[in-house]
Amino acid sequence: MFRNNFFLCVLLLRFLKSSYCYRPNVLFLIVDDLKPALGCYGDSQAYTPNIDKIASKSFIFTQTFAQQALCAPSRNSFLTSRRPDTLHLYDFYSYWRDVAGNFTTIPQYFKERGYHSYSIGKVFHPGISSNFTDDQPYSWSQTPFHPTTIKFKDAKVCINQDGTRSANLICPVIIEYQPMATLPDIESKNEAIKFLHKRKRIVTNPPYFLAVGFHKPHIPFKFPEHFLDLHPLSNISLPVNRMIPPSLPTIAWNPWIDIRTRDDMKKLKIPFPYGPMNDEITKQIIQAYYASVSYVDELIGKVLREVDLDNTIVVLTGDHGWSLGEHGEFSKFSNFEEATRVPLIIHVPRLSTRKIIINVLVELVDLFPTLVDLTAISESLPLCPSTKRYNTCTEGRSLMRLMIDALRKPQNHNRKSAIFTQYPRPGLYPTLDPNSDEPRLKNIKIMGYSIKTKRYRYCEWVKFNSTNFSIKWNEVYARELYDHLIDPKEDLNLADRPQFSDLIKKLKRKLIKGWRKA
Repeated sequence: MFRNNFFLCVLLLRFLKSSYCYRPNVLFLIVDDLKPALGCYGDSQAYTPNIDKIASKSFIFTQTFAQQALCAPSRNSFLTSRRPDTLHLYDFYSYWRDVAGNFTTIPQYFKERGYHSYSIGKVFHPGISSNFTDDQPYSWSQTPFHPTTIKFKDAKVCINQDGTRSANLICPVIIEYQPMATLPDIESKNEAIKFLHKRKRIVTNPPYFLAVGFHKPHIPFKFPEHFLDLHPLSNISLPVNRMIPPSLPTIAWNPWIDIRTRDDMKKLKIPFPYGPMNDEITKQIIQAYYASVSYVDELIGKVLREVDLDNTIVVLTGDHGWSLGEHGEFSKFSNFEEATRVPLIIHVPRLSTRKIIINVLVELVDLFPTLVDLTAISESLPLCPSTKRYNTCTEGRSLMRLMIDALRKPQNHNRKSAIFTQYPRPGLYPTLDPNSDEPRLKNIKIMGYSIKTKRYRYCEWVKFNSTNFSIKWNEVYARELYDHLIDPKEDLNLADRPQFSDLIKKLKRKLIKGWRKA
């Protein structure tokens, strides 16, 4: 009846004396714009007891990176295990099955192998990037759930000091006074609990693949106001590197256009594109971000209390990070560590009975092959060939062997020597039109390709043809090189220093060869 992965069974029986040849449920938690602002990642400003609790019995990957710091490209990338250059999706305005290939998704793969797959909240990015259907009917066994109140996402419901209402960035609320007396993530939490309760009543149900996508801490920072009490302003620390680095190329700068459009931020009249945010407002933004994370943490805790953790793999991650004033930047839209690094927590019943920290480079495209191996629903996913378009394959690498090694003793098996991120730009300088933070495909003229090794991050901004998706590596507009050994916050660009020319040539060769050689 069950299709077991013989290699996994033998491996676990041999090394861990554990029989694992069964089909566990999968709970996939995606938190929008979540950087590792969690207690289990050592963040002293975080208050996340529920996520920390599941992390105490999970594998915690401390060096996990998204492939592009933008919602739709990132989600479609990790849900198909394909990189943005394969999907040809760098914005919100195309559907990969139409423009790139009929690529299989994680939930689709599980659905086709007997799982009941269900999407709640923001899993795929809504709209044309998922064909206005959340990739239904391919990916899901039933119609995806979207909270009704998401239509009020940008409504003028934030109460100002004078009693008026605005569409603010910082928006603590009293739930009872909100439209329909609730918030989108609360609706998603309720739907997840309803689904889990229904599953418990029918013993003969097939295993489930339940994906729950929480909208916060994506802007606007709209959350129940009492979460501010967990993060008093007096406890908020400002980033030490909140000035624009003098060596930063203009093309790399993210002018946080989405922040500037909010009513409360407009009142500040900050000059575009380089005007600084004042420290007091920066503190309030940081406070609101952490309060939003604590709000989602509470909802996740309520969902997890309904989950049979002895029979359910739990994955928690974000689609990309978020800058909180580092380099003078906010939001995402860059290749910096703050924008690309995300948490990745994986609870595996019978394997992760304690906190297991793994400090190696991994990518979100690694999730698909990892879940296939951990659930043993088929043989391992093949690596995508470079010359053909396979519907079902991976451009990542399974993390299962790393997890097994971490339970025994550290090994060098299957570790990546580098990870890859990218971000597009319409030109050399920050612009409002076209939007240099979120350029449409037709406006993309330059692509910033970034490679991160154990010690360095190197980024090269090169000419990009958005019609045929070709790259001209010999037409370079700017370079960035950061040495994380001495500069972990990426404040000192070393690319123009002649003593690093040989290193840059080496990193460029590795960047061009790409993920297949890493």
